[in-house]
Amino acid sequence: MNNGDSTAIFSTEAGFIALNGSVKIKILDFLKTGSRSFDEIVAHTGKAKATISVHLKDLKSCNLLEEQIDPDDRRKKIYSLKCHYLACSQEPGVRYYSDMLDIIASSDIERYGSLKCVFYAVQYGFLAHGINCNPIMRDIGRDVGRSLSNNLISNHPDDLFEEMMLFWEKNNIGRFAVIEKDPLKIAVYDFFDCRSLPIKAKVLCSFVQGVFEGVLSDKFEVECTMEVVSDCTQGCEACFFVRR
Repeated sequence: MNNGDSTAIFSTEAGFIALNGSVKIKILDFLKTGSRSFDEIVAHTGKAKATISVHLKDLKSCNLLEEQIDPDDRRKKIYSLKCHYLACSQEPGVRYYSDMLDIIASSDIERYGSLKCVFYAVQYGFLAHGINCNPIMRDIGRDVGRSLSNNLISNHPDDLFEEMMLFWEKNNIGRFAVIEKDPLKIAVYDFFDCRSLPIKAKVLCSFVQGVFEGVLSDKFEVECTMEVVSDCTQGCEACFFVRR
C-alpha cells in the first residue's frame, strides 16, 4: 500500500470523519502521544512550514485538532488532538494478524500459551480490519484499574505501588518500576508477556495506560491522566508512562 493511499477514520463531537492523505494522518498520529509545537510537527513530517500550515488549517476546520498559545512562549503555538483515532488502512495489521494465526496453527502455541495467543489474535484482528481499538482498550483498562483498586489496601503511593508490583508478579501480568515520583514516571516491562511473541507490533500499551489511570484515580480520588512517552516498539526495553 502506498503512503498516498493512506486512509484513517476519526471520531469527533460532530461525528465520524474519513481522512485521506499521508501528511495529515502523520500529523494526527504524531499528536496521539500529546501536544506538539508547530516546529516539532514540521520536523516530524519533514515537510515545508508553508505546507504544514495548510494542513493544520485544514485539520482545524474539520475539528480534528485544536490550537493553543504555548504557555512558555506566547509567540508560538501548540497543537493537540480533538478527536479519537478509530480506524486506519489495514496494512500492516493484516500481516500481524496472519502471523498470529500461524502461531496458533503451529506447535509454538504450547510455548507461548494458547490463551495469550488467542487474546493477541483478537487484538491484531481488530487492527487487521481497520479498527484502532486503543481508545476502547484504554477505557477498559481504566475500568479494570478501578476494580483492581478494591483489592489493594494501601493508600500511600509508595506502599500502593509495592503492593501492585507483588500482585503483578503473582499473577504473571508483568513488571513495572517507578522511575520518577514528581512527575510520576513508570516503566512497564513485558506486560502480559508481550516480549515473548515474535511480532514486533505491541497492542496493549493503551490498556496498561488505562489500568494505572484507573487505580490512581480510584485510590486517591483525583483525575489521573498517564501519557505514553515511549513504547517497546521503539527499540527500548520497556513502555514508559508519565502522569500529566
